[in-house]
Amino acid sequence: MIIAPYSPEDFSPTLSLLQANIPKYFAPEEYDDLATYLQQEREDYFTGTLNGQLVAAGGINYLPDSRSARISWDIVHPDFHGRGLGRQLLQHRLDLLRRNPQITSVSVRTSQHTHGFYAKAGFLLQYQEKDYWFKGFDLYHMELVFH
Repeated sequence: MIIAPYSPEDFSPTLSLLQANIPKYFAPEEYDDLATYLQQEREDYFTGTLNGQLVAAGGINYLPDSRSARISWDIVHPDFHGRGLGRQLLQHRLDLLRRNPQITSVSVRTSQHTHGFYAKAGFLLQYQEKDYWFKGFDLYHMELVFH
């Protein structure tokens, strides 16, 4: 998979990734949230392509007051789940963050559907909140501290 910085041409393909993961991993209401994020709230965001097809995307948002960052909007096309592409994209961002002396920890706000993926990468559960995102989508707030 080739990982590259997000560009405006990736807008529609990234939304299509999300659409392909609704309703199993994302609620329908999150479609507009992602569009807003990509247009107004995106800081560092990356895409992953395989054979010219955008198959994964994920971002980083920075919280400089707490010397931390947040992993945001990780999406892998369901046809490519289980192939290590999500892990590769996450590792790419964690490597970038580890090289940044201003960052000492990374958090992710995910759901019960994907928290195990982040646990395998070393993130520890800090707290949960039922139906946080939408009914049936609980918040799992997880953190990884750099040593």
